[in-house]
Amino acid sequence: MTQAAEHFLPSTAVTPTAENRAVFRKAIWRLLPLLFLGYVINTIDRANVAFAKLRMAEDIGLSDAAYGIGAGIFYLGYILFEIPSNIYMQRVGARATLARIMVLWGLVTMATALVTTPGQLIVARFCLGVAEAGFFPGIILYLTYWFPPTLRARITAVLLMAAMTAGMVSGPLAGWIMSHFDGWLGLKDWQALFVLEGIPAILLGLLAWYWLADRPADARWLTPKEKQLLATALAANKTDNLPPARLRDVLREPRLYVAGLVFFCIYSGSNTVSYWMPTLIRGFGLEDLKAIGLISSLPYACAIVGMYLLARSSDRHLERRWHVGLTMLVSAGCFLLLGPAQGHLILSVTLMSIGAAAALSAVALFWTIPPALLTPSSAAIGIAVVSCIGGLAGVISQAMVGAIKSATGSLYLAFDFIAAALVFGALILLIGIRAHHLQERKH
Repeated sequence: MTQAAEHFLPSTAVTPTAENRAVFRKAIWRLLPLLFLGYVINTIDRANVAFAKLRMAEDIGLSDAAYGIGAGIFYLGYILFEIPSNIYMQRVGARATLARIMVLWGLVTMATALVTTPGQLIVARFCLGVAEAGFFPGIILYLTYWFPPTLRARITAVLLMAAMTAGMVSGPLAGWIMSHFDGWLGLKDWQALFVLEGIPAILLGLLAWYWLADRPADARWLTPKEKQLLATALAANKTDNLPPARLRDVLREPRLYVAGLVFFCIYSGSNTVSYWMPTLIRGFGLEDLKAIGLISSLPYACAIVGMYLLARSSDRHLERRWHVGLTMLVSAGCFLLLGPAQGHLILSVTLMSIGAAAALSAVALFWTIPPALLTPSSAAIGIAVVSCIGGLAGVISQAMVGAIKSATGSLYLAFDFIAAALVFGALILLIGIRAHHLQERKH
């Protein structure tokens, strides 16, 4: 484990002593596995409706347009409660906040098995968004309490590899559950999927309450000397001594909206991949659930490799803009070629895998940018604002994709729109945010 953790630690760490490196390794191995697992379960529970749709559509009369609304309405609930959740996290601490979120979304996921109409599914998805609100931006904020900027791109990338890991396992897992648990406890295959995949979130939420510490000073598993070493390494950010900024003051930062718009474009791509990939793969001519699940894992496997390599390169060169922008353009190019490639299974799967992997990798790279645009005192609110703006893509893009699919019977035109959004976002990033804007701000 020591050697693995070394990959997180740059040779230019704040104070490159053996003691500092050891305490950062200790913090990484204490916190990151639980956060990683939590994000794996979060991604599975958020997107399992994409696989349930393949069977539940007929049972509850679910059209593609209604599914698009159901997939997107999740983000409306998430957005409405995201900023309050991050503000509340500053008051009650990360441990209580993250534990509460995990338990609630697990309960809602299990309850989704009870829906019988498209309207009930839409309500359940909205409630899931409310339950999950603040989870991801809360983790991003939490990492700033423990790690300096020189480590964040790689740590964030590894955290977001959880989404890729979830993508790799969720398809085969969903196919296996729905193939083997049809009729379990009188439940249909898609109902069993929601029940069985909701339980782990509840258990992990209970574990988080006992395992996490809000800040280094609260960690019983650190010695006084180790706490002091962390405090010294993080002192330049002054995260512990500044009062939280006011919402109205944070909202006056114009580059916050530029970052939010860029994330909106990135999330339009990565989110569409998550919710429509099984349907897209079935459009290639495949019907077997296990085969669809296995093929849907390929983009995530590619993304794990690409995400970490890009993050290491970004940290090594301390460059964010071009890493994000070029990754978005690669994704856009692949999505644009999906239409001309239809009818060619291997080419279609290859383009889908590379395009999806690039879109997913761009998410991890992007989240190194907002903390650098914000002061430590405004980070909690600012990160949540950026996440909210981007989250609108979940509402708008999924409704748009569902409407296009219902109107044309094809997903290719929808992916053309997503590609255009990615190109637009890359241009906004490179024009609207300059390199000197990304110098870590301290006041």
